[in-house]
Amino acid sequence: MRVSAKADYAIRAAVELAAAGPGPVKGDRIATAQAIPPNFLENILADLRNAGLIVSKRGAEGGYWLARPAEEITLADVIRAVDGPHANVRGLRSEQVTYEGSAERLRDVWVAVRASLRAVLEQVTLADLARGELPASVEALAADPDAWAPH
Repeated sequence: MRVSAKADYAIRAAVELAAAGPGPVKGDRIATAQAIPPNFLENILADLRNAGLIVSKRGAEGGYWLARPAEEITLADVIRAVDGPHANVRGLRSEQVTYEGSAERLRDVWVAVRASLRAVLEQVTLADLARGELPASVEALAADPDAWAPH
């Protein structure tokens, strides 16, 4: 899986909001805390707002905050908000592709890849990351030495 810079920045910005707790957080504070280019962050925050994950208020007392509790927002939610569906093939959903002959079962592989991504990304919440904790199943996957091999 290739994680876009936009998705990486979006997760980091959302975790920063989760860690900040209730109330507005200024965009420049998020940008500084997570070393995100401010102009890029504005576009990301707009995507997160349009997806209903964050809300914002203008003015001296304004800023950004999560629209729902951090325990209810998964990494999958954030990635979908900025990058669209996970694991598409040539711009199609995994279940929509078809193959002939010896490659016929490749669609099942792509569906399984999407399912394995979801198994992690839909379990980890912003609250988990803000607390520095991960679900046990994700911890187990990350603890496997083979997971760290660069292949």
